[in-house]
Amino acid sequence: MKFQSTRSASPALGFRDAFASGLAPDGGLYVPESLPPMPDSLLNGSADSYPNLAFEFLRHFDTDHTADELKSLIDRSYQGTFDDSATAPLRQLADDLFVLELFHGPTLAFKDFGLQLVGNLFEDQIQRSGQAINVLGATSGDTGSAAIHGLAGKKGVNVFILYPKGRISPLQERQMTCTAADNIFPIPIEGSFDDAQLMVKELFGDLEFKAEVGLSAINSINLARVLAQAIYYFHAWAQLPAAARANDPTFVVPTGNFGNILAGWLAGKMGLPAKHYSIATNRNDILYRLFTSGSYQPGDVNASLAPSMDIQVASNFERFLFYHLKENGQQVSEIMQRIGDGEDLQIPDFDSDAFKATHSSDEDITSLIQQVYQDHNYIVDPHTACAFKDLDRSHTNIVLSTAHPAKFPDTIHDAIGQHPTHPSLEKLKQRSPVTYPQAAKASAIREFIRANRA
Repeated sequence: MKFQSTRSASPALGFRDAFASGLAPDGGLYVPESLPPMPDSLLNGSADSYPNLAFEFLRHFDTDHTADELKSLIDRSYQGTFDDSATAPLRQLADDLFVLELFHGPTLAFKDFGLQLVGNLFEDQIQRSGQAINVLGATSGDTGSAAIHGLAGKKGVNVFILYPKGRISPLQERQMTCTAADNIFPIPIEGSFDDAQLMVKELFGDLEFKAEVGLSAINSINLARVLAQAIYYFHAWAQLPAAARANDPTFVVPTGNFGNILAGWLAGKMGLPAKHYSIATNRNDILYRLFTSGSYQPGDVNASLAPSMDIQVASNFERFLFYHLKENGQQVSEIMQRIGDGEDLQIPDFDSDAFKATHSSDEDITSLIQQVYQDHNYIVDPHTACAFKDLDRSHTNIVLSTAHPAKFPDTIHDAIGQHPTHPSLEKLKQRSPVTYPQAAKASAIREFIRANRA
């Protein structure tokens, strides 16, 4: 399997090289040259464990590793690292309502599914090449802690994570800053996640610097992240009762950067029978506006009760745009240039039939947490709460629960008077945070990485 750039001006690469590159030299994102139909084992649940299902999926894309090598990478990523035997259990709240719990990994968020695998792939890359790497990413809350947990203490790799100061939850910040690992560099910056992500993209676009320090990506610009997230859609389908499968299932996905729902949409293109997807956003609702009007209009980022979705530039939209424009990389490049210039755009011939969308204010989030608890005696975090907005109960809904509620105890307490906890988070409260504040300039981050490279 080869992977091509969404902007079509860079050569196609194999899995290992595309993974190591992160962003393509032309500024595009890597996508598979084809989306192969998945075998029956993924569609009928006959893959009897999450690692087995992951192997059945990933072997179609990672053709650089041998079968035994790939199985070893997957087993190290998913066996013994999640605290539920199902890895991603499907909970039934009502006949037509299910929750896919994606928070049983080491950092209690859905990002663990991609970043446990990515961490092991980086370790494999270092062992094969003998060359150190420096991992750079931006986070709106969960990506950073998941990447850090996957790479903390690993030899030959240093990790630099930018995050918006004061705009993530205190426990999310502690998960990044209380590791006591010498190879981890959490970097708070003034501004928003979009500001941090823009600097990351600028540094990856500096090809000389990228080669100089061996720069690698952990954000969902890295194709392995999106591929790994597609797996749990098949896993959800395998757990769904036959009657629920027959009732026009829709996946309802909280998302700010579009990667989580893009993974499901790609799974549908590869044979997953559920063809309907609903995007749940918070007050930073660029995706809601896009999929209800066809207009891409970035605005100011506003802090919210669902901070991991405080985003106005959805990086993974470029991958969807590539398919929407029938793989016309030149047209993608032109549109992304205009978006980068700050233009408001009407996407040509935009057809959003595959997606529905909702948006939730902070007041909505509080009331939705209350509603779910009252109706189902079930506690959801503020991001997952957004997925319960305006549910169409005439068909089966599968809500993706993206984080453990204990990561947002104050919001939960304000809504329902309870303080959810988790042992791993309680331990963090006893540790001292370590951060490396830098100016919100790519030049400052560049020099900091040079001075602290692996």
